[in-house]
Amino acid sequence: MAKCSICEKGAHFGNNVSHSHRRSNRMWKSNIKSVKAMVNGAPKKIYVCTSCLRSGKVERA
Repeated sequence: MAKCSICEKGAHFGNNVSHSHRRSNRMWKSNIKSVKAMVNGAPKKIYVCTSCLRSGKVERA
């Protein structure tokens, strides 16, 4: 679910690094919102990242 329908932006993976430099896995989740938008002329609920919303790539219904 955590994937933008417009730009396909999803989760990113990396490491937590402690002060003693031990590493454990971590995940960065993108800021995804559920939005009612116009898709092919009809309103539909889609998941969109906030950068696509701000840039105007999505026409809200």
